[in-house]
Amino acid sequence: MVFFAVLACKDTPSKATQPKPTQKSLNDTIKKDSVSTAMKEEKFVLTEENVIPFFFDYAKTLKEDKVKLTTNLGSFTVQLYDNVPYHKANFIYLTKNGYFDNTMFHRVVKDFIIQGGNSDKVETARKRQAIGRYLLPPDTKKGYRHDRGTISMPSSEMDNPHKLASPFEFFIVVTRPGSYHLDTNYTPFGKVIQGMNVVDLISEQPVEQGDWPVQNIYILKAEAF
Repeated sequence: MVFFAVLACKDTPSKATQPKPTQKSLNDTIKKDSVSTAMKEEKFVLTEENVIPFFFDYAKTLKEDKVKLTTNLGSFTVQLYDNVPYHKANFIYLTKNGYFDNTMFHRVVKDFIIQGGNSDKVETARKRQAIGRYLLPPDTKKGYRHDRGTISMPSSEMDNPHKLASPFEFFIVVTRPGSYHLDTNYTPFGKVIQGMNVVDLISEQPVEQGDWPVQNIYILKAEAF
């Protein structure tokens, strides 16, 4: 069934290659106290334990409520809902950290949805690792439905009875007038307000088995404003 394609979407990044060793001459010129200081500083990553408190505070700082996605087939803009705070904050956080740049619309289900935010590039896997490993709770009772043009998040395929959202990917409904059977399982967190013709163009691209586009559809840049 077509609906199963969304549920079965895997959130599995490619294996990252090992980083090249730093030249010894550079290591030798760093002062010992600088090394010890650097070792004490750990890069912040999101986890299941800190994600909700982090996005709760992060949402309060946001002035942006729109994201423009530029693809190799054109650009479109989504308006994000203020009262779906964790999903909105997550999408803007990933955008401002450059996560979506050079990812793809990797799944096109005809007359249903287009799905983006993944790729088979090592770069994408590295970005996910740097940002963290976490899921988002569903937020389905704000009155929003999966109308045509709605942007929503797929569920993780991990052991996930509560339909927690996979935060790095998203899908956009192209069905007329909508795909309302999704309403109780997925969280609408915005809608396309400009460039729906580009979304339709993406949805019309030929696909291979598994709904992967024959030609790669790249998200060249995502910008929050």
